[in-house]
Amino acid sequence: MSISKQQRQPESLRRPSAKEPIMPPIKRTQRRRGRSSYALVQSISSAMEALRANKLRSLLTSLGIIIGVAAVIMMVATSEGNAATINGRLSTLNPNQLNIRGGAAATGGVRQGAGTQQVLTQSDADDLASQVPGLAAVSPIVNVNGQVIYQNQNWSTSVQGVYPNYQQIGSWQLQEGNFFTSADEQSNASVAVLGQTVVDNLFTAQGIDPLGRQVRIGSSTFTVVGVLATKGANGATNADDVIYIPFSTAINRLGGSQRPLAITVLVSQGQNVTDVQANVQQFLQGRHDASEFTIQNQGQLLQTVQTAAQSLTILLISVAAISLLVGGIGIMNIMLVSVTERTREIGIRIALGAYPSDVMAQFLIEALILSALGGIVGIALGVLGAFVASQLTAQPLVIDPLAILLSFAFAAVVGIVFGFYPAQRAARMDPINALRTE
Repeated sequence: MSISKQQRQPESLRRPSAKEPIMPPIKRTQRRRGRSSYALVQSISSAMEALRANKLRSLLTSLGIIIGVAAVIMMVATSEGNAATINGRLSTLNPNQLNIRGGAAATGGVRQGAGTQQVLTQSDADDLASQVPGLAAVSPIVNVNGQVIYQNQNWSTSVQGVYPNYQQIGSWQLQEGNFFTSADEQSNASVAVLGQTVVDNLFTAQGIDPLGRQVRIGSSTFTVVGVLATKGANGATNADDVIYIPFSTAINRLGGSQRPLAITVLVSQGQNVTDVQANVQQFLQGRHDASEFTIQNQGQLLQTVQTAAQSLTILLISVAAISLLVGGIGIMNIMLVSVTERTREIGIRIALGAYPSDVMAQFLIEALILSALGGIVGIALGVLGAFVASQLTAQPLVIDPLAILLSFAFAAVVGIVFGFYPAQRAARMDPINALRTE
């Protein structure tokens, strides 16, 4: 039978015959869209039926995704909780503060810890304040540890002699009363400012307001002129377990060392802390050997701790992400098995007119549903696990919505990527060979 030239032409170029109705391009587009929507619905329906038929296998396949997503959320929550705890403990640190301490003393050839070599002097602190630009406040610190007694209560704490401007340097707020003044420093006044821990152990149990009360430190009596607001613990050190007295009083009345244990410096706002630190270093090197003192920059300490916390977070997330990749490999493995088991079904679908893209979409949807369901269950388990961990470790519960969103999105992408090869293999199957499969 001969074929006319018009019939041999592609459908898109062939002119319609008189007997054929002319279909507008818009209706053709709508028919294609309708057919695509119907095929998508059929692919979703077939995928859901296949997953329901193998519920246990589907659950085990999603297990890797579940563990991976839950691990990511728990790791991020734990890391954020640790960071919140660390930041809370370091909130008492002033990034503009420099702490100058003596070096390590050596006795009989044995070197002691840092700060044991007391070479700094009060004149070093006074001259720093007057000769080095960019400093807002300077105070020497001398420790006079002793037993503090009020009536029948006593408490062992750290008693520190400082200048009045130490309140500004340490960013101390007063709960009641006032810090001692420059007049108190000049007159060797027996006045004291108590930390909250000292107040709790000496006065709170008796329901007594400490302001104006007399406490005994060693053999000297001091009047309480102020109570500091709570700062809390900073690592192993409790910032509230302290008593501040005038520097001159600590030396002259409590027998404190004539050489301060340390000098603390507050850099003025707007000044470059690193540059000011270099100037302080140069000034002190003109008086002492470089090995006799050290300067600690609290801003650098804060930055170091925050960098370490960020690195830990990245490490934990990377470890958890590996679980997601392992889960993706599990999805690909099961999908390949599923393609092999359903070879005849695939051949029938293609023989009945299904396009390869329809078959591919069905298997991709199956992989996506597996990973999405695994992601949802993983999110629930991750949040639950983070809550339990926060209760056990007494750390704040910090759930990052971005971490949840990214872990779920990553799980979905893993399902699609690792489900692509099995889906492509099913779409390229020869229907004749597929129908021959038993």
